[in-house]
Amino acid sequence: METPDFFDLDAPEARAPGPAADPRPAGGIWAAGERIAWIAGLVLALSSFMDWYAGSGVGVKLAVIGWHTGVLGKLVFFVGLAVVALVALREAGFELPPTVPESLLVLALGALALIFVLIRLISIPDAVLPADGRGIGIYVSLLAALGVVLGGLLRAAEEL
Repeated sequence: METPDFFDLDAPEARAPGPAADPRPAGGIWAAGERIAWIAGLVLALSSFMDWYAGSGVGVKLAVIGWHTGVLGKLVFFVGLAVVALVALREAGFELPPTVPESLLVLALGALALIFVLIRLISIPDAVLPADGRGIGIYVSLLAALGVVLGGLLRAAEEL
């Protein structure tokens, strides 16, 4: 009977994770979550400066950008800016604490932007009443908010 060998000297050394080790998976559609999130966040921020409402008054045609629709238009801009900043900080090496999953934070910001855009899509503010139709910018905002949600979901799937 032979005693077990607790220290196998012939085994290759296990490499300790260091700063060179990247925890993110490489390639595939699941790795596209970060790219989708920052592009959609950038489009969401810029869509606040696109026309959300269009219409015509007495002899005049007008368009109202999202920034001028009240607080929600401004919040959509800052939510998009927060998504871009979150992705840029991660690329710069800043990591959130492990108790705050970044993918769920991106998902929550996307859901918040989606709610804000849906409110403005359903109800036109009284301040822009001659503009009683919706412009292309609000639909761009809606697609960008859905893109941020999709990016957050794909990043959550990466972490599983």
